[in-house]
Amino acid sequence: MTRTMLLAADGHYTIGGTEQIGHWRDSDDSIIWLDIEAQPTDQLRALLESLGCNPLAINDAFRDRHPPKIEAFDDNTFLLFRGISKMDAALELEHQQVAMWAGKRLLITYHRKQAISVTHMWDNEAGNRALGAPGKLALKLLHYACSYYLENLLEFEGRLADLEDGLVDDRSEEEMKELVGYRSRLRKLKRTFSYHKEIAEHLHHFPEQFFVFLEDEADHVRRDVYDRCERLHSLCQMYYELCGDLVEGHISLSSHNLNQTMKVLTIISALFVPLTFIAGIYGMNFQYMPELGWKYAYFGVMGFMATLAIALLLLFRRIRWL
Repeated sequence: MTRTMLLAADGHYTIGGTEQIGHWRDSDDSIIWLDIEAQPTDQLRALLESLGCNPLAINDAFRDRHPPKIEAFDDNTFLLFRGISKMDAALELEHQQVAMWAGKRLLITYHRKQAISVTHMWDNEAGNRALGAPGKLALKLLHYACSYYLENLLEFEGRLADLEDGLVDDRSEEEMKELVGYRSRLRKLKRTFSYHKEIAEHLHHFPEQFFVFLEDEADHVRRDVYDRCERLHSLCQMYYELCGDLVEGHISLSSHNLNQTMKVLTIISALFVPLTFIAGIYGMNFQYMPELGWKYAYFGVMGFMATLAIALLLLFRRIRWL
């Protein structure tokens, strides 16, 4: 699917297809947004090259997976980031790679499947009227994608708080697996956000290098993008470490409970070792054993064994083993 949005000099918006590219070329005062949702083809490559997109940038955009990046060219700035196709409160997500070329009179967005950020900004562009500055609109697309990430991360915070509060309770194997799964997903998110944070740092500290055609009024947008990316990275790092702490806490509690169980079993074994020793002596089949002829030998041995067991219990309690 290829669609275009043409902003004429009089401020009038026109929605159409690739036929509007010719109208845009004929008017020096018009601005166009070309949104492409399709698989890479030679025809698409030719179209992008005809609009001034660098062939190397096109190669990066056409790859299945490529780290987010930003690169400045003579006529436009190429921005590649990972948006979201689907994400829930459990951090189950599907990334959607989005490539953008932003020039003075041109914005191109390319993605293979539906991109939430592009769809949102397209549906609201007529009201926002951000197409007048394509570079600024590109930053808003990145900002909205980061906001969507942040919204889901904050929802996940509630679930993480429940797991943290219940740490001292009996933990099930399913919750342990859940924590390990969260940690794995957060590791992937942290890697993505580190790329986005690097992009935002370049945009914030070196605007003249990447968006020379942006007005000064876009400074606050660059700052917002930087703050949002930095917060995402720090939150993801914090949640990752918290999940790690919860996993280690669960393992420590499990080890402690196991040690307590082994302690009880060891005390029981210590009680029965001398009793078993005595029972073993009198279980030997010797003909001459003096105690066997005594009328009260059985009761005497049983009493001695009971006294020994009680004495050991008192000893263990005195040295605080019990």
